[in-house]
Amino acid sequence: MSNPVRVVLVGCGGISGAWLRPAVEMNDMQIVGLVDLNKKAATARAEEFGLHDAEIGTDLGAMLARLQPDAVFDCTLPEVHAKVTLTALSHGCHVLGEKPLADTMANAKAMVQAAADAGKLYAVIQNRRYDPRIRSLRRFLDSGAIGTITTVNADFYIGAHFGGFRDRMKHVLLLDMAIHSFDQGRYISAADPQSVYCHEWNPFGSWYDHHASAIAIFEMSEGLVFTYRGSWCAEGMNTSWECDWRIIGTEGSVRWNGGDDFKAEVVTRREGFISEHEARQVEVIDDQALRGHAGLIREFIDCIRGGSTPQTIASDNIKSLAMVFGAIESAESSRKVMISL
Repeated sequence: MSNPVRVVLVGCGGISGAWLRPAVEMNDMQIVGLVDLNKKAATARAEEFGLHDAEIGTDLGAMLARLQPDAVFDCTLPEVHAKVTLTALSHGCHVLGEKPLADTMANAKAMVQAAADAGKLYAVIQNRRYDPRIRSLRRFLDSGAIGTITTVNADFYIGAHFGGFRDRMKHVLLLDMAIHSFDQGRYISAADPQSVYCHEWNPFGSWYDHHASAIAIFEMSEGLVFTYRGSWCAEGMNTSWECDWRIIGTEGSVRWNGGDDFKAEVVTRREGFISEHEARQVEVIDDQALRGHAGLIREFIDCIRGGSTPQTIASDNIKSLAMVFGAIESAESSRKVMISL
């Protein structure tokens, strides 16, 4: 494909700026249309990013029929993702969508199947995977430095005073944020979920209407256990947005604070009550020029051109979404829930 990849972006709210900033800098793609139910929002985005030739509209299907673009960027709300994705696929477009993949597992499965039937790429924004620090951690673990991974623990504690709709949401932490942490857990562990037990609660003093704290225990493939402790109403001692991690292996352990701080120790001698250890360095290698949304969009466009598969392809990302809905089902039923696709 020598011509630019032609893209229609739908959903011109706040998050669309994170997409358009890197997109307009890429010479091998072109935003040819902007769609939003509020036409003024689409017009404002076009003016902000200098998209003077982009068509503005409120009807995605009609615009796709006219322009016949190569791809659709879905920046809409989760409850609209299924409609947007199915419409785009029916018009022969590849799709890159905001997280979470869908608002229900039934919709997610229908979208993944529709993409397979259409022979088109459907990938999801999971920008944490495009951070050189987590990628460097994964390389360190793949080297076998700490042996076989047995346990992955993640702590997420942020006192987030959003105001607005999040303060009213049910399952606000699990639905709106934990998808990032759960997907990170899958990436770090290289394992897939099999079951979950989750307890969810709203601590005294919380400014949220519903449960804003949760603890989840996931049984993963290969006997690995992944635990998540999180709260969006924890004042003081906040973690990073990327969580505070401890990874335990048969030959040592690694701690990562979600930022630039890594600590690793490996066994050097197993005599005595406690084994002897030595520190190891986790070398951070910035192996890509683009991060976050920019990295995802860059990879997606390259995959359209080259026929390869994005790292966050929906057929894989649905496993991370299943962790979210499994955790919610467990919290609501107070029982362990099996996760199957």
